[in-house]
Amino acid sequence: MPTAGILIIGNEILSGKVTDSNSPYLCRELRDLGVETERILTVPDVVEVIASEVRTMSRAYDFVFTSGGVGPTHDDLTMEGIARGFEVPLEVNESIVGRISRALDQELNESQRKMATIPKGARLIDAGDLWFPVVLLENVYIFPGIPELLMKKFESIRSRFQGVPFLLKRVFVKRRESDIAESLNELLQEFPELMLGSYPKVGEESFHVLLTLESRDAGYLQRALDSLLERLPGDAIHRVE
Repeated sequence: MPTAGILIIGNEILSGKVTDSNSPYLCRELRDLGVETERILTVPDVVEVIASEVRTMSRAYDFVFTSGGVGPTHDDLTMEGIARGFEVPLEVNESIVGRISRALDQELNESQRKMATIPKGARLIDAGDLWFPVVLLENVYIFPGIPELLMKKFESIRSRFQGVPFLLKRVFVKRRESDIAESLNELLQEFPELMLGSYPKVGEESFHVLLTLESRDAGYLQRALDSLLERLPGDAIHRVE
């Protein structure tokens, strides 16, 4: 069961100026692939903090994804932080220099050369038809913070992260959560490996609680679903998906 940690980097996220949409996207995509995200952390644009957290995550999880802090400006410190975390120097990558130069059709200035500066030993993975590659150091995949670019880059390399996908069943219940809590507890005693979620809905007229049942084993999931439906009164079920 591959695991992942996501490191969101940027003062703008912590100040509320920008809303992070990258971690929800990555969580959904990774789960569909069978990779379990175990931690999401948002940190400021501080080299020492980035270094410490990326080092910790790299040791703890199979895959680490960073988002943000990659670019030509003063607060783009992700590459420096990751390099420090792995105790390697930064270097200008001539392959990236050539890519940027061809894309812009000009010689690079210092700010543009900064975009070509990556940790020594990092690998470049071509990202579909995008001119800037995905940078990979050890098990850390370095993504930009711009959601559209992150999505395109992830989509181009998603086959690298294949596990056993989760299967999902949804049960919409016309009872209050407190009315069915005992039945849910009994279900988990019978199926301890089941991932069961219970989400009350406020202002919804047709049902009161959405239950989610998840497992990587289709047979186990179906048996758990059947058991749940037997435990609940027939008129309590709005629909099953």
